[in-house]
Amino acid sequence: MPARGRFPDRYGRWAVVAGGSDGLGAAFARALAARGLDLVLVARRGPPLEDLAAALRRETGVEVRTLSLDLATAGGPAALLRQTEALDVGLLVCSAALSPIAPFLDLPEETVHRMLDLNCRAVLVLAHGFGRRLAARGRGGIVVLTSLAGLQGSALVALYAATKAFSRVLAEGLREELRPRGVDVVACCVGPVRTPTFERTEPVPPRLVPLVMEPAPVVAATLAALGRRPVVIPGWLNRLAAFLTQRVLSRRAAVRWVSAGTRALYPARRRAGSRPTAGPAGKDG
Repeated sequence: MPARGRFPDRYGRWAVVAGGSDGLGAAFARALAARGLDLVLVARRGPPLEDLAAALRRETGVEVRTLSLDLATAGGPAALLRQTEALDVGLLVCSAALSPIAPFLDLPEETVHRMLDLNCRAVLVLAHGFGRRLAARGRGGIVVLTSLAGLQGSALVALYAATKAFSRVLAEGLREELRPRGVDVVACCVGPVRTPTFERTEPVPPRLVPLVMEPAPVVAATLAALGRRPVVIPGWLNRLAAFLTQRVLSRRAAVRWVSAGTRALYPARRRAGSRPTAGPAGKDG
């Protein structure tokens, strides 16, 4: 178990994990509880939240509160801010996301708007609201989960990639603004992660998924980078892929290369009229 000293001393007692029901959000919750932080876990689905909270209380002894909220609704982020006003929150983890895999024109209009609301607006509102509190207290941290997909456009995840580019750029700017006020900000650009959501997408063939990471190393790399760098890319293969797309290939070639990889993982969804499915790097929180 990691030492409990640094995180409670640096960030304070409470951490909020948005999208904390499973996958990366749950992995962040476990890692932060092991470091001695009490938690507020937020997601739409109440039963998984309660199961995780009970396990964390039993295993680590920290206090865990749960909030069943839909952060894609207009009032969801505001409700989270309101219901945590009495807590000395020192760390925010924005992990909730929606990432359907399908041709852009096949996405239902409702899904398009929900992706913008959850992947962009919720992150924006939470970073703004909690950022003000953290700056006022003179210390704190914000972790924003982004994606390698956001480093360039890609077929089948065009809108998801665009939303993750937004969140990465936002986190980079916030890090520069808030660092003098004692607030650490890091954007984690993840590749495919072995989560329940990823497994449900059934990528084929498996041999084409060499970059898939387990959640725990992703979380460890992100928390190690918090306060030290603006962006972290966990996994050396992911860093190599990012180097190739950003430094070696032309922009046009990078988009084509990444698109070819996505199509190879999901051949059934490359055709117009295919049914959208949740994607590898996120979930509907």
